[in-house]
Amino acid sequence: MHTPSPERRRVGLLGGTFDPIHIAHLIIAEEVRTTLNLDEMVFIPAGQPPHKLERQRAEPHHRLAMVELAIKSNPHFTISRIEIDRPGPSYTADTLRLVNEQRGTNADLYFVIGGDSLADLHTWYNPAGILAQLTGLVAVQRPGYTENIEYNRQLEARLPGIMQRLISVVVPQMEISSTDLRRRVAEGRPIKYQVPEAVEQYIRHHGLYQITNK
Repeated sequence: MHTPSPERRRVGLLGGTFDPIHIAHLIIAEEVRTTLNLDEMVFIPAGQPPHKLERQRAEPHHRLAMVELAIKSNPHFTISRIEIDRPGPSYTADTLRLVNEQRGTNADLYFVIGGDSLADLHTWYNPAGILAQLTGLVAVQRPGYTENIEYNRQLEARLPGIMQRLISVVVPQMEISSTDLRRRVAEGRPIKYQVPEAVEQYIRHHGLYQITNK
């Protein structure tokens, strides 16, 4: 892992469509923040993810508003419009470059990725550029995770330098997905306790994820 400078802010970055944001997103963010002693965790709602080119169910301004409501009570959580405001596909390498430009030289960046996505990282746009801009690549893992030396060798062979940046953080697992939440709303089933109360109220008030929105 690259050694951060003590005088710089330690900033975590958590991207996603957040369509809608739910409790599992918040649990991951807080677990990573506290485990790595980060000063800030930035939620970055996706504009147009290159791997999800179909239209998102909720418009960007709704997804942005739901994230704002969900993180309001945590002073360490912030939100960035950097991908929402940028036209075209949102490539991680470009997002990191823009974040670095905004933050100047005063931040060490820790980008959060699902542990099951590590094997595909070498296929992302400019993966070497992603690593070069990070202090830490944070892979969230399920409880019971144990390090696999052979798997790590394979990761390094596919993307040289990844092991220098890689940090694994075990987080509590909740089987909640945005896809299932959208389906539940459309079917009139409850989502209470799976999303923050303010997000649940927002979805109901704006009529999001109804069958007519498909």
